[in-house]
Amino acid sequence: METPNIDHLRYPIGTYKPPVDISAELVRVWINDIEKLPHQLRELVSNYSAQQFDTPYRPGGWTVRQVIHHVADSHMNAYIRFKWALTEDNPTIKYYFEDRWAELPEAKTAPVDVSLNLLEALHHRWVLAMNQMSTSDFLRPFTHPEIGNTKSLAFYCGLYAWHGKHHLEHVRLVK
Repeated sequence: METPNIDHLRYPIGTYKPPVDISAELVRVWINDIEKLPHQLRELVSNYSAQQFDTPYRPGGWTVRQVIHHVADSHMNAYIRFKWALTEDNPTIKYYFEDRWAELPEAKTAPVDVSLNLLEALHHRWVLAMNQMSTSDFLRPFTHPEIGNTKSLAFYCGLYAWHGKHHLEHVRLVK
């Protein structure tokens, strides 16, 4: 059996490649993906052992536990970023060092149910908000200091839908 290359392990579904034109229908698909993610994660890890939670998905990568806590951290930031963009004119959002957050003691040791419960509640709120957003709301931008450009909430809806699937596959690699 051939060993997967490290790029495939890092990006098992590929990198995020947004379409040039983002339709309302595509945004609906992405919102649905975001809505389903907490349940998909919980179902996937429902029978994982303690050893599997503490197994990295690739050499030098995070453990399943760290990945699940990272998704919660990342999506909390995403939700807040959406709120800023909806209430301010093109805000520059706060960057956070996700790699450092993943190395904090609670990210390495806390039970995954803590973040799975958080994701369920967070995604419920986030989806409620997105379902009430207008087409023009999805065009509202924010500026990301790390990327250095300004993108719309529609772009970021797609990015976070991809992000959830990306890490779902990381967790699946350990199964």
